[in-house]
Amino acid sequence: MTKELGVGIIGCGNISTTYFSLAPLFRGIEVRACADINVAAAQARAEEFNVKAQTIDELLANDEIDVVVNLTIPDAHYSVSKRILEAGKHVYSEKPLVLTLEQGEELRRIAQEKNLSVGCAPDTFLGGAHQLARKYVDEGGIGRITSGACYVMGPGMESWHPNPDFFFLPGGGPILDMGPYYIANLINLIGPVKRVGAMTSMANTTRTITSKPRTGEIIEVKTPTTIQALLEFVSGATVTLSASWDVWSHRHANMELYGTEGSLYVPDPNFFGGTVEVSGRNKEIKALEAWEHPFSVENQQHPQGMMANYRTAGLADMAVALIEGRDARCSLERTLHGVDVMTSILKSGEERRFVDLTTTCTQPAALGIEEAKALLR
Repeated sequence: MTKELGVGIIGCGNISTTYFSLAPLFRGIEVRACADINVAAAQARAEEFNVKAQTIDELLANDEIDVVVNLTIPDAHYSVSKRILEAGKHVYSEKPLVLTLEQGEELRRIAQEKNLSVGCAPDTFLGGAHQLARKYVDEGGIGRITSGACYVMGPGMESWHPNPDFFFLPGGGPILDMGPYYIANLINLIGPVKRVGAMTSMANTTRTITSKPRTGEIIEVKTPTTIQALLEFVSGATVTLSASWDVWSHRHANMELYGTEGSLYVPDPNFFGGTVEVSGRNKEIKALEAWEHPFSVENQQHPQGMMANYRTAGLADMAVALIEGRDARCSLERTLHGVDVMTSILKSGEERRFVDLTTTCTQPAALGIEEAKALLR
């Protein structure tokens, strides 16, 4: 097989800039074309990043494109990814892969039938901080993980997003929007989930947009905005996950895992970097010594300062996996299990009962320093 896969991007909104600008860091991929239902958006990105602007039909028929990145809105992920597979291209999607397990199973069926691969973000669990946490867990640093707690909470997106409507519709909400980062990292650190239970609610049935250009518009809320979930893992560990857009401030840590020999404090799974802290039986909390992982290196300026951003690592790993004939870390198997976890949480809240998962997966292979270096050009 070729040593480099041609990449096409469908969806030229804000997130596309990240893929266009970071893809050149990685081997195994080259972005060659882009498309959008808004032709002007595709043309603007094409000019900015020196690629070819095409219609969606043209891109799907382009023989130079091997894998298509699906950056459309969540509600369109399934239909666009299905169309990509039917055109004979591999798919890498932004999260969430799909909005129902049935949609995911249909993508799996088509992919298997056509001998194609499907991958999906998030890939932040490949970051240096989270892989350092994985290394510590694998080496028995906190013993056997028995429990944990995760919190992803804030006031919502209507204060900064120009078109926040879809966040509050079915398929949106904090679990399907932010949950993928946390669940992917929990699978990375603990493994697959066995069953879930949840209570869900919404503080308000409408929201007022305070961002520009639609300041003052009222939008409806049609999906739960506060979710209190309990995840039971196949390993026996139990972890609480609190996700809410009804919280103005809080003092909870992003992710803490508790083991038979100590505790692990994991930085925000939405980012690649951060400080990993641990304690042993002596209860003394200390930072793990930073390691020279390439996906820990701060490479972008953000409002909160310099940060490590290596989004597209999952796409590159998928491409290299195809070239080398190995399992991709952001695989369909793990992504589909994540969808099962998230949709089962929402189902549990609606039906007021525990829900057993129907899918499972393996933990992704760890991405150590040498493995990460091998993904870079």
